[in-house]
Amino acid sequence: MNSVRGRLLSTLAGQLGNPHGVLGKGVAFVLNRSNKPAITGAVEAAAVAPGGTVADVGFGGGAGLSRLLERVGAGGVVHGVEISADMLARARSGHGSDIDAGRLRLVEGSLTALPLPDDSLDAAITVNTVYFVPDLAAACAELARVVRPGGRLVIGIGDPDAMAKLPFTSYGFTLRPVPEVVAALEQAGCTVEQRRLASTPIPHHLLVAMPR
Repeated sequence: MNSVRGRLLSTLAGQLGNPHGVLGKGVAFVLNRSNKPAITGAVEAAAVAPGGTVADVGFGGGAGLSRLLERVGAGGVVHGVEISADMLARARSGHGSDIDAGRLRLVEGSLTALPLPDDSLDAAITVNTVYFVPDLAAACAELARVVRPGGRLVIGIGDPDAMAKLPFTSYGFTLRPVPEVVAALEQAGCTVEQRRLASTPIPHHLLVAMPR
């Protein structure tokens, strides 16, 4: 029984890190619903102006793409970077008109290999993704590289103590203390403001970093 439970939890953890296949469609729906408050908070914290250029890295179910498109308006551009080919296909099918208009640009990539030029973004968000990155310093350096000085990059993470109580996070998640993530952002050349979202199902931290 324990081995079956372990396999199920391991499968779930793997899907959360890289949604794919038939099961991934259900995971995308759950991600959009459960992450909604954190994504909304991250979009607001990014404070990108109408006409701006912004990215959602590891957008998963795509809820952040829709909110960012609303935020930047007709004159802005949203880049969606995602490691999952299935989530990229899902976003393409749901945002055909935005892609055709050049408002949404979807590319395969990861936090440690962003296919974007230096200083090309006014802001970037990434929510519930850093648990799956072995090299946190490289991820923070990449995010700082693509956001212009004075712009904002927002990392949203669940409170590690609360996350540790979930049954699936022992399978492939790296739950780092918040000060460790802050230190990695500072090492990447950012000043960091910490915010807390207490109204989410799991308490969340928003780390609002500004490259210098």
